[in-house]
Amino acid sequence: MKKTIQSCLVWALFACLMPSILRGQEVKKIEPFDDKFRQLEEILPTANNYRTASGAPGHEYWQQQADYKIKAELNDNNQSMSGEETITYTNNSPDVLTYLWLQLDQNNHDPKGIATQIDQQKMDEKMSARQLKAMSATDDYGFKVEWVRDASDKALSFTIVETMMRVDLPKPLRKGEKMVFKVKWNFNIVDRLRTGSRGGWEYFPEDNNYLYTVAQWFPRMCVYSDVTGWQHKQFLGAGEFTLAFGNYDVALTVPADHIVGATGVLQNAREVLTANQLSRFEKAKTSFDAPVIIATEGEAREAEKSKSTAKKTWVFKADNVRDFAFATSRKFIWDAMAVKQEDGTTPLAMSYYPKEGNPLWEKYSTKSVAHTLKWYSHYTFPYPYPVAISVHTDQIGMEYPMICFNGGRPEKDGTYSERTKYGLISVVIHEVGHNYFPMIVNSDERQWTWMDEGLNSFLQYLAEQQWERDYPSRRGPAANLTDYMRGDRGKLEPIMTNSESLRQFGNNAYGKPATALNILRETVMGRELFDFAFKTYSRRWMFKHPMPADLFRTMEDASGVDLDWFWRGWFYTTDNVDIAIDNVKTYRINSKNPEKEMAARKAEEDAKPRNITSIRNEKAIAKTQEDIDPTIKDIYSGNELDYQTTILDKEEYQKYLASLSKDEKAILESGLNFHEITFAMKGELLSPICVELQYTDGSKEYFKIPAEIWRLGDRKVTKVFRSTKELKQVVLDPMLETCDVNEENNYFPPKPQMSRFEIYKNSQRNFGGGENPMQKLKRAKEREKQVGGGGN
Repeated sequence: MKKTIQSCLVWALFACLMPSILRGQEVKKIEPFDDKFRQLEEILPTANNYRTASGAPGHEYWQQQADYKIKAELNDNNQSMSGEETITYTNNSPDVLTYLWLQLDQNNHDPKGIATQIDQQKMDEKMSARQLKAMSATDDYGFKVEWVRDASDKALSFTIVETMMRVDLPKPLRKGEKMVFKVKWNFNIVDRLRTGSRGGWEYFPEDNNYLYTVAQWFPRMCVYSDVTGWQHKQFLGAGEFTLAFGNYDVALTVPADHIVGATGVLQNAREVLTANQLSRFEKAKTSFDAPVIIATEGEAREAEKSKSTAKKTWVFKADNVRDFAFATSRKFIWDAMAVKQEDGTTPLAMSYYPKEGNPLWEKYSTKSVAHTLKWYSHYTFPYPYPVAISVHTDQIGMEYPMICFNGGRPEKDGTYSERTKYGLISVVIHEVGHNYFPMIVNSDERQWTWMDEGLNSFLQYLAEQQWERDYPSRRGPAANLTDYMRGDRGKLEPIMTNSESLRQFGNNAYGKPATALNILRETVMGRELFDFAFKTYSRRWMFKHPMPADLFRTMEDASGVDLDWFWRGWFYTTDNVDIAIDNVKTYRINSKNPEKEMAARKAEEDAKPRNITSIRNEKAIAKTQEDIDPTIKDIYSGNELDYQTTILDKEEYQKYLASLSKDEKAILESGLNFHEITFAMKGELLSPICVELQYTDGSKEYFKIPAEIWRLGDRKVTKVFRSTKELKQVVLDPMLETCDVNEENNYFPPKPQMSRFEIYKNSQRNFGGGENPMQKLKRAKEREKQVGGGGN
């Protein structure tokens, strides 16, 4: 190339010169080198026999087990629960335990408890009765622990500390030993809508009935692990649950006309179902295309009226689960269908909903459950439990093993908007998806919300896009997060922040990690490598307790891609991506062909801007053209002789060609243009450079430069792209895949940015025809009904 390119013609699509005037001696500040590619070993915990440096469980990994046998009764007259449980706790740790810790999550609702006391309050000029009542709540909520006894009914000493309870052991519990003890308790079930609780009751005044979604309803063992010891951080409301696996045998006594859905498998269906319901239940187990209605709307309506005073006990068993929840009501319609899996199992997808949920729920809920099992299993592991349940509630989404509570209610006349329809499908996918994270891949929710909510939101996005193309997903695409990422960094927290310390809980724990994983999959690693590594993590940590380091290390270990820079930037900082196009130059090879080069020179000269005197002189010449001698005219219009070639030029060119090798001739005749593009890192978050070159013939080329191009700490980097085509436009992040927070500097030449504005009319009337806000809201709801009707 050095021999063939003796000179080059340089042109720029756009140039911006910023002269600097130095006054006096300026001292340049030397910035310390910030190695954004340094390894995470300085942050991550040291690998050991329990958790390896590869991210896998070690050969001495252990975890505790807590088995429960519970008998409980729900009182529909005063909305209360009472029960007695027997816990068999197995110490698989190498440590000697002298006490055990249990969680009393119902105490979170105690008006005198820590969760209530730390809530900030303020007065406004206008306050509702509900707001004022909340400030002075005197509800009798929280566990009443009547006693704690050992297997022989001897009293055990216990101490309640807010939402935790310590049980002192009569003798140390050593490795491999079991402790069997019993707890008797009762509590008042909370008004879920008023308290904003994850579980509770909802009252339907039209038919004077209740729907119960009951969770955190019995004292549960805390996790004792190799990482935290006892995880007994108080339940303040945001950070959810950290629980041990175990087997459950649960007997629930409820009104005789109630239908119960719960974690596990119903053991006494013949005792609690009618003959018709039992027949339909059996039919559902082999129905793979559509749900079978087991308890019909007609049966539910009849139960709403009759209100049985008798009782029935429903018995459920669940193996290897970390929790148990249930829903019960005489209002329930119940449907189910089977789902085929690659391992040959056929779990049941089921839904429980009142008539107020129809026709939306009958049409979409159970099919959404089945869809979730199909696609989550595709990316992780076959669903290992026998059932997956979606229960209708109002204004909530909450998850437990095999069962979840989901909002999405039509209008009273049965109509619903597209937004309501998609909202239902999304919340079902999300909450059923939680069976995988954290119910099976059992992370510490109390400490790291993102490890289940973020991973689950990412898989939710993938599953939604499989429901239909261009599904209106809320989280996942990088472009959906840019507003948050460009926000005031003084009010943002890194993803690696405790659950109770997050100001923007949804963006930080759900949106940002979901987006980060999507960027890893689509842009950094590629789908094949990412999917293999993510599936490896999921299967390694099934029915175990992973920590963040286990995820980070496994993703690298299984893919062979160094991702420490990515984890550091996305998870440990509040940095954002902002890459700019700093400059573009195009070079072409000087062919030495005199005819070609002279023509090119003339074209370049003609394309140059001309000064005003030259332009006006040309116009003056044109007016007197017929009076001027043609030879004199050439002097004024630019001498054509300057661009003519001679015999000597041609002979020199032939000699030059003869001196070239075959490869050199090929390059010389290639007609290549070399586009030199300089990129500037304006933000602090590392990212691959995704760039599109658009040519004058309408074609495009896409290039992705790995993030390692920034490894030396440069704020500007330069790359050269070869093409035979003439460059028209350079675009950064053309597919909106990197979460670049500033699109204005992503174009060269710069592209005008459109913004919207409104015309202000100085009048009480407005473009809504003088409507007040309530009228406008009513009109919007009417329009949604017209649009939403029956869905698709």
